[in-house]
Amino acid sequence: MMNRETAMELFERDRHLWFLELMYCDVPSEYQTQEINRLTLAYFVIDREQVANWVLSFQARPRNNEDLENGKFYGFYGSRSSQFSAENRKELGHHGGHLASTYCALAILKMIGYNLQSIERESILVSMRNLQQPDGSFMPIHTGAENDLRFVFCAAAICFMLNDWSGMDREKAKKFILNCQSYDGGFGLVPGSESHGVLSVHLCLSGTGGATYCAVAALYLMGFIEDDLLFRNASPSLLNVELLLEWCLQRLNADGGFQGRPNKDSDTCYAFWIGGTLKILGGLDFFNKGALREFLFTCQTQFGGFSKSPGQLPDLYHSYYGFCAFSLLEEPGLNPLSVELGMADVAALGI
Repeated sequence: MMNRETAMELFERDRHLWFLELMYCDVPSEYQTQEINRLTLAYFVIDREQVANWVLSFQARPRNNEDLENGKFYGFYGSRSSQFSAENRKELGHHGGHLASTYCALAILKMIGYNLQSIERESILVSMRNLQQPDGSFMPIHTGAENDLRFVFCAAAICFMLNDWSGMDREKAKKFILNCQSYDGGFGLVPGSESHGVLSVHLCLSGTGGATYCAVAALYLMGFIEDDLLFRNASPSLLNVELLLEWCLQRLNADGGFQGRPNKDSDTCYAFWIGGTLKILGGLDFFNKGALREFLFTCQTQFGGFSKSPGQLPDLYHSYYGFCAFSLLEEPGLNPLSVELGMADVAALGI
């Protein structure tokens, strides 16, 4: 590992590819607790590999049309263990289609150029409406889960990628999102909660992410806000954009990195969650990109990949968002980013 004094001031592309190929073959034992998120881990690794049949094998399928109204979600399972039969499941609670796993599955398929028009979408979209709550939020699974902004984003991304909005009530979702904007300009996961750049989108049971990113990206995907909101003074915005910008810029730490909320250390993934929010708003020029780049280099490890913070081991989650952050910084050799979907532009456009 390295500190700021010994950091590699060069984006080690070949070393990162080696790290990802290694993780594709065999992940460390520390990932055992993430078995139920196998599809999500693949999302962080795979880029244009021939894996369509493997991903499609995780889709939950109803036995008949009547099953679509039983409350269950027929999206994608997160892992093989989630597909165990009831008698073999015992105490496992993760036994249904999951919104985050479905988002990751569709994202992987787009990355490898699979035609999503071939997906059995009706069962996904019809059953997904069952997950939307009266206040407009979404649960990720049909029972026993929280409902918050993470899953509103997942639902919006799923509908956007499938080019079919029948899976959600956009007006209700919009109302829920706007109710989550806090007095300080950021967004909490639910109305009245602390503004966050730090709770999970993809690894929904453990990890970090960005409630504020989820809110802004979801509104963008649903068509309620436009690019470069900061420079559209002529048209009123749903959001308090100036306060939101101030909240994002206050997440900058002295080391050049972004924190997820006040009084937290900088973290590689926040460079995307907060940086991506600023990108959608049109505010990427309002902070020192050189300083952020220097911070990210301190998290780039000698093994390839990125760690959460300087001096730690690399992991798939922070490596992926380290790459995304460098794409935002227009690093040579990296594809431009579709920030609102969290993938390369070429994949988002289906090229």
